[in-house]
Amino acid sequence: MGKQRQNWTAAPWDDREELEVAMVIPETTDTATIAFRAPSGAWFDYQPGQFLTLDLPVPGGPLSRTYTISSSPSRPLSISITVKAQPGSIGTRWMLDHLKPGMRIKAHGPAGQFSFMRHPAKKYLFISAGSGITPMMSMTTWAWDSGEMPDIAFVHAARKPADIIFRSRLEQFAARVPGLQLRFTVEEVDPFEVWSGFRGRLSQIMLGLMAPDYLEREVFCCGPEPFMRAVREMLGALGYDMARYHEESFAAPALIEVPVEAAPQVGLAELVFQASGTSISSDGGETVLAAARRAGLNIPSSCNFGLCGTCKVQKLSGEVAMVHNGGISDEEIAAGMILACCSRPQGPVTLDL
Repeated sequence: MGKQRQNWTAAPWDDREELEVAMVIPETTDTATIAFRAPSGAWFDYQPGQFLTLDLPVPGGPLSRTYTISSSPSRPLSISITVKAQPGSIGTRWMLDHLKPGMRIKAHGPAGQFSFMRHPAKKYLFISAGSGITPMMSMTTWAWDSGEMPDIAFVHAARKPADIIFRSRLEQFAARVPGLQLRFTVEEVDPFEVWSGFRGRLSQIMLGLMAPDYLEREVFCCGPEPFMRAVREMLGALGYDMARYHEESFAAPALIEVPVEAAPQVGLAELVFQASGTSISSDGGETVLAAARRAGLNIPSSCNFGLCGTCKVQKLSGEVAMVHNGGISDEEIAAGMILACCSRPQGPVTLDL
């Protein structure tokens, strides 16, 4: 321990430094928690519920993928993500098969608006499914570590009991804190296994039994898009105030409304990338990200529809039409930051790139 203390620094980690894999911890089938540390000894500062974007050196070239942080900033000496390989997944499958302690990965962030620290309330309702449990675990760990009695109704849906990520850890928390109420529902149960929780898909009746006072709670939801859509419809039909509903998703929204005044004006524009001494002409219809790639420049990106914030760059001059989905704050926009994936130049634009 003495040697480790000598390496600790007073500075928080920033994404100019690569992350080093400290541990790979199996959770469930095709699911593992990957704990990273900063080689410099820096500590991690973020809000519970935020995410990281990793540049994965998969065959064929780097691949950027966004993952919610499953650890809590109340335990700042490491930072963890918990990943589940879906059918056809490339990045997550590579991580599960190849990441080992000591390997280093380039990361961007932390970033994101999905955190209960941005929406203080006396009572919370967390609703998740599958690997969507990860931001809920981060926020619950923070609440546990804060030393204050939380009031959290934690609802999680899984295919079967063995697929409930963090189940034992959450049950340990709940056994010592009466304000944390765990409610699990599964679609199927293994033969000869006793299951005393709920069974079936989450429904209005089930939600009323799990959290009778749901109308009084601030709701945070994360999971596959069909699941979150069902939760939105369920709460809306029950008369819930949807201004108090918050969700996290890295899937493209079904519809992205483009305000008329923000529609790109097609015309000749010149993009100047000042730091690299490169410029390129654009017709005004393509994004800054697409133009940068044509110029041979690499802007890290992941979701490509203005949600994750990975492609954030500094605009030095000029105007862009930017239609995003929450990946950038009003303060950052006021400071001249833009999301390259959803910004289109409206005349000459200069970027610090």
